Amino acid sequence: MAAAPSTTASPSIEKVDFLKLQNGSDIRGVAVAGVEGEPVNLTEPVTEAIAAAFAAWLLDKKKPDSSKRLRVSIGHDSRVSAQKLQDAVSRGIAGAGLDVVQYGLASTPAMFNSTITEDDKFSCPVDGSIMITASHLPYNRNGFKFFTNAGGLGKADIKDILELAANIYNNFTVESMKDAERKAASSVKRVDYMDIYTSDLVAAVRKAAGNIEKPLDGFHIVVDAGNGAGGFFAAKVLEPLGAITTGSQFLEPDGLFPNHIPNPEDKAAMKAITQAVLDNKADLGIIFDTDVDRSAAVDSTGRELNRNRLIALMSAIVLEDHPGTTIVTDSVTSDGLTAFIEGKLGGKHHRFKRGYRNVIDEAIRLNSIGEESHLAIETSGHGALKENHWLDDGAYLMVGFYCFCSCEVYLTNVKLLNKLASARALGGSGGSKVLTELVEGLEEPAVVVELRLKIDQSHPDLKGGSFREYGEAVLKHLDNITESNPKLQKAPVNYEGVRASGYGGWFLLRLSLHDPVLPLNIEAPSDEDAVKLGLAVLAAANEFPALDTSALDKYVRVS
Repeated sequence: MAAAPSTTASPSIEKVDFLKLQNGSDIRGVAVAGVEGEPVNLTEPVTEAIAAAFAAWLLDKKKPDSSKRLRVSIGHDSRVSAQKLQDAVSRGIAGAGLDVVQYGLASTPAMFNSTITEDDKFSCPVDGSIMITASHLPYNRNGFKFFTNAGGLGKADIKDILELAANIYNNFTVESMKDAERKAASSVKRVDYMDIYTSDLVAAVRKAAGNIEKPLDGFHIVVDAGNGAGGFFAAKVLEPLGAITTGSQFLEPDGLFPNHIPNPEDKAAMKAITQAVLDNKADLGIIFDTDVDRSAAVDSTGRELNRNRLIALMSAIVLEDHPGTTIVTDSVTSDGLTAFIEGKLGGKHHRFKRGYRNVIDEAIRLNSIGEESHLAIETSGHGALKENHWLDDGAYLMVGFYCFCSCEVYLTNVKLLNKLASARALGGSGGSKVLTELVEGLEEPAVVVELRLKIDQSHPDLKGGSFREYGEAVLKHLDNITESNPKLQKAPVNYEGVRASGYGGWFLLRLSLHDPVLPLNIEAPSDEDAVKLGLAVLAAANEFPALDTSALDKYVRVS
């Protein structure tokens, strides 16, 4: 007679390299099958193990006494895999003995806020929070961001969690997974936390505007959410403040992103919101990425307020409140921005490494050694303020665009939706002119070039080494060539790659944080000058056969 199957046997699960899921301070993977060459590696069991590992990490950090059960909130963006991953996360958290609070569709900033909000009705504050998102990546991807009341987790924390998750995953049994499912069924609570998050934003704007009920009355503002999680902003934030939002688009969540990539850096996305502003004769347009931690704007004339312009605008606002403060940015910001921040605004520009956590952590480090910094912001649209717990919050930035004045910062310390309202209250001009005036004097290059030089990892020239070692060798060679070129001047302070000025412009070649790619940025006053800078880089790059220089070859030939 055959023995009955064991309920403690290991379930049938595939081997997974958990550390490959790390993307800086986030976790990202493929959650939906169907894209050639992209096998699913973020399965439900993998997700459950990661959530259980976060629970164990949280217990170790918080060290609660036996009378306290820790709580973890879970939210997600509009991706098609969101629901199944939310359920898997819930099983992992509940299986570890923690309570689960599901928020459903939410924004990344709101998830952090849930760790500091005090409201028993919404089971807040929670002890930890998980946002299920892959930012602007394609529909088949997904991932996780983690928070405690101290902020977002760093790279080292994510590595620890993934190593622990691998052990948990390898020790799963049929019975342990069933037990987690039973615990989740009894311990999950569902609340609409976005109601309290948005009401706090609205209350903050009203208070900062002098307790006016509708400080945006008469302003026409269109929102483009890109079918991500930011559709709430029009109806739940702008309209209660009196704004007209007709013409807003792509507010309905749709994880296939049928209209454009929800990404303020994407040209098609920016073209879409610009057209919406012009078609509706709006005062302002606002665009968010998928999980609402990045944003950009368009003024009433169709001028984009993103990248260097967004940084210049935020710097102008922050330096009014904090004269002389240091503005920390990523490495690809322009020389014109430096001149604007330091020459016109009287601040200090500290250009650091690419990557929003790098920029934020550097601002925190500067404050710790006595150098005041109140703003850390990337050209991608990630912007974080010291007064807002160093959280990169696209909705927070946009809220402050309208009520900027000499009044105190209240409640959630909104910095941006208040500018227009205060301008009207003080008798200023309408529309978004008040915003564009803040960036007058920003020198902008005539030519902006961004190229990606890929490293062929299968090329014999790598000699079995890593793409990172190969990329560093390219940079070292370029550094030497630049040093000996009398027409180029290396940046005196530089934290990433090789940056040099010459021919009236500059170039930066750096190694991607995660991919076998050397991104190249060039800014110059003319195509001819940009080509000269490109040729200087090409002279070094051509010495490395595994480096695909076709994009740069084409640029210098065609231009």
